[in-house]
Amino acid sequence: MAKLELIATSTFGLESLVAQELRDLGYTQLQVDNGKVAFSADELGICRANLWLRTAERVLIKVGEFQALTFEELFQQTKALPWEEWLPKNACFPVQGKSVKSQLFSVPDCQAIVKKAIVERLKDIYGMSWFPEDGPRYTIEVSLLKNRVLLTLDTSGVGLHKRGYRQLTGVAPLKETLAAAMIYLSRWHPERAFLDPFCGTGTLPIEAALLAQKRAPGLKRSFVAEQWPNLAKDLWQEAWQEALDLWQPEMPLHIYGSDIDPKALQLARLHAEEAGLKEGVHFQRLPVAEIRSRFAYGHIVTNPPYGERMGEKEDIDALYRELGESWAGLEHWSLHMLTTERYPENYIGRRWDKSRKLYNGRLECHYYQFFGPNPPRERQGSPAEEV
Repeated sequence: MAKLELIATSTFGLESLVAQELRDLGYTQLQVDNGKVAFSADELGICRANLWLRTAERVLIKVGEFQALTFEELFQQTKALPWEEWLPKNACFPVQGKSVKSQLFSVPDCQAIVKKAIVERLKDIYGMSWFPEDGPRYTIEVSLLKNRVLLTLDTSGVGLHKRGYRQLTGVAPLKETLAAAMIYLSRWHPERAFLDPFCGTGTLPIEAALLAQKRAPGLKRSFVAEQWPNLAKDLWQEAWQEALDLWQPEMPLHIYGSDIDPKALQLARLHAEEAGLKEGVHFQRLPVAEIRSRFAYGHIVTNPPYGERMGEKEDIDALYRELGESWAGLEHWSLHMLTTERYPENYIGRRWDKSRKLYNGRLECHYYQFFGPNPPRERQGSPAEEV
């Protein structure tokens, strides 16, 4: 199989996690940049990356990259690329675009020129004057940054944060990709308890369960490149079989979510059931002030309400104080929280150990981590008890 230049896109701040995920998959030729990680892989890598990446947004094929200061340069260099290697005669190929700090700043004009250049190329290759575009979808993006043009094909379709189990969402939902990043950064191990006391519709507990069971996040969904005739079906079958072989559905789970919103909890239970985790993730209606646990060691990983997102600031402050008091009662637990609050120590009762800037949608947040002690080695495999 031929080596390809692929790109895994990500939310700003998650690039290093995407890079580590790619290394874990065996792809070591990486180039990390803002919002993306470029890597080298064969065609099977398209399938594996789509199935396995938890923190990436999409997997793209890099078709070409060049400098362009005029529309004529954009047209000619786009036309020179081997589009026929991917686009069949009946390909549906819409062109999306963006331009940042470039002389060619009109995105609609750039899109139209790229589309025209590809059509002219395919006319010469296929000997056709008109293309029906009634076949598989190949979304093309023309991205200009400081006069540098990058042309890519999207292999994912719907963004990778869509895991295939969530049909409904609640207020201010947390993206699954960001939830997975929070869990990675928490250093949580499946042998320990996991609790989200502001679980909403269940994103964090469900993502923790998928990670604990080593279940590929894309197993319950499809990808647009599955319909491409030039990407062999047996490659997808090989990638799916690998994912099924590595999945550990019998892994014991000690994962809990709580909230005071009964409608959100109803959705959380529905999502867990759709994800095949009805018995593995437990939800209950409980205010944060009443959190207790018989676990000696565990992790609270949570995305509490923000002042920008709901309620009055006084109510949010009270919630944060209650979170701090409840955590203080869990002597050996760690606390990890994503918030817009700049001084969480005022509510939690001690200085955070680590802070990392992350983005929840367009909202700048900080992920504060308050580490508890590691359990004694002999207790790490001890059975869990109910929260």
